[in-house]
Amino acid sequence: MSLVKIQGNASGTGIFTVAAPNSNTDRTLTLPDSTGTIATAESTLSQFNASGSAPVYACRAWVNFNGTSTVAIRASGNVTSITDNGTGDYTVNFTTAMPDANYSYVFGADDNATNTPFIQTMISNTTAALRIGIWRSGVGRADTPNCTAAIFR
Repeated sequence: MSLVKIQGNASGTGIFTVAAPNSNTDRTLTLPDSTGTIATAESTLSQFNASGSAPVYACRAWVNFNGTSTVAIRASGNVTSITDNGTGDYTVNFTTAMPDANYSYVFGADDNATNTPFIQTMISNTTAALRIGIWRSGVGRADTPNCTAAIFR
C-alpha cells in the first residue's frame, strides 16, 4: 500500500489546508505517477492569457488546407482528413468527435490572386465532421488554395 506524505517547506510560514467538501459521497483524487505541479483553474486560465470571470472556451478543432487539385492539409489540430466532395465542397473530418453537433464554426477562403469575394456556407454538420461549401461571387462553386476552419464547443 502506498502512503501519503505531506511535507512543509522549512522556510515557509503559510498554512496548507486540505478541506473536505460538505458531501455524503466518498470521492477519490487520483494523482499521476510522476512529479510536477497540479494545475489549478487559475493557472490554466493564465496560460490562455485570460483574466476575469468569463469562461474560456478553447478551439476543439482547426485546419488550414489547400482546396485545389489534390486537397492537402497544411496544418491542423483534431482533424484527420479533408474530403473533397467536388468543386468548392469540402468535409472536415474530426479525429475525436464533438460531444454533439451544437458547435460553432468559423471558416474562410481566398485565392490571393483576385479581389473576387468568396461566400462560405455550412452544408451540414455532425459530431464527426463539418461540411463546407465555397462559392465565388458571380461564378458559382469554386475551389480555392487557401481554406481555413475552426470549431468551438
